[in-house]
Amino acid sequence: MLKIEDINVYYGNIQSLKGVSMEINEGEIVTLIGANGAGKSTLLKTISGLLKPKQGKVLFEGDSIGGKAAQAIVKLGISHVPEGRRVFANMTVAENLELGAYLRKDKAGIHK
Repeated sequence: MLKIEDINVYYGNIQSLKGVSMEINEGEIVTLIGANGAGKSTLLKTISGLLKPKQGKVLFEGDSIGGKAAQAIVKLGISHVPEGRRVFANMTVAENLELGAYLRKDKAGIHK
């Protein structure tokens, strides 16, 4: 369902991810564990389109999504929920996730 092939991600000249590969099949539950600064958030931001890989592939159901705009990836059902920043602290986890699944249909929600 989701396949990461040898991705490399940079913040400016600083390489954050080097040669990361993984495959997640439908129905699997995966936990990403690592120390602060290990690249967990960078990997998730890359999958959700908030960051672009310099090299490698991100595939979802066989189609390349690496480098696509985040709003296009959201339409596929993949989004980034930044819990660490507590963006909507007064809402429950479920409410935050439901809000993240909402797609705007008006012209103000279209960004090129």
